[in-house]
Amino acid sequence: MAVTTSPYASDALPGGTVDAVVIGGGAAGLNGALMLGRSRRSVVVIDGGSPRNAPAAAMHGFIVLDGTEPREILRRGREQVRQYGGRIVFGEVASAAPAAPSADEDLRFTLTLADGRSITARRLLVATGLRDVLPEVPGLAEHWGDSVVHCPYCHGWEVRDQPIGVLATGPASLQHALLFRQLTEDLTYFTHGTALDEDTRARFAARGIRIIDTPVQEVVDHEDGTLAGLRLTGGQVVARRVLAVATQMHARTEGLDALKLPMEDLPDHMGRRFASGMAGTTEVPGVWVAGNATDLSAQVGASAAAGALAGSHINAVLVTADTDAALAAARGETPAP
Repeated sequence: MAVTTSPYASDALPGGTVDAVVIGGGAAGLNGALMLGRSRRSVVVIDGGSPRNAPAAAMHGFIVLDGTEPREILRRGREQVRQYGGRIVFGEVASAAPAAPSADEDLRFTLTLADGRSITARRLLVATGLRDVLPEVPGLAEHWGDSVVHCPYCHGWEVRDQPIGVLATGPASLQHALLFRQLTEDLTYFTHGTALDEDTRARFAARGIRIIDTPVQEVVDHEDGTLAGLRLTGGQVVARRVLAVATQMHARTEGLDALKLPMEDLPDHMGRRFASGMAGTTEVPGVWVAGNATDLSAQVGASAAAGALAGSHINAVLVTADTDAALAAARGETPAP
């Protein structure tokens, strides 16, 4: 596994055991760390340096910060976490697993990074985000996050009134088409081998959505590299400036197998996520999840809110554990984990 590098300063891993390690440095992870730091918890964020929205020019749909560059939001978030004593460490988690029982029988987890460094934490917050899986159409990935988009709320206003194509990937694409039709009167739906019943065809026709059943062969560019349209298997090129694609979304799980976190498949092959309960709790004691790793459709604001809730819940659980330990010590007893 390659060692992650970043243009940003990386803090040193602390010695000893910290209260919490947050795996993932996006909106969910940073906001979780912020809440923990403000609660005077020792917290370390392990940032893999590859956020989902890195290709996007701006983040939208989050009041006050709407239109801000994603990298600027992360820069400011890291700065604020550090203001409360949190540490931001750039690297990839190679393994994370429960540690041997401690002397006080409290929970412990050991994380090892790809470069061999390790850290022990009492609690974990998994905020690794997700990975978008695009259909295998030549030329499509090169435009991802620019003229190939997935979310009408993240990118819709910026592509309004343009000739938009929806490249179908499954049942989710049907609603996708109607959402993008709200943004333009020039919408073409490429079935690309997916089923489309007569009722849906009638609904699309009523909204003026053009349907093309001929399979797509490749994405075609202008000479300057901008998207020109889609070439069909018969050779015809259908001009489009923007393509909307409902991707498959998969929570990032690298290095986390030993935690044995339960996962769930979404319907219609839309993706796979970590299962979670209230405040991001999981079936694994001491481990929480937040953001796109468990809520695949969450935008930045929702992910940040989930991280804040998980962080505050982790602190509350640690408060109880600390109080139990203090009481047991006062009584000369051994506390429960």
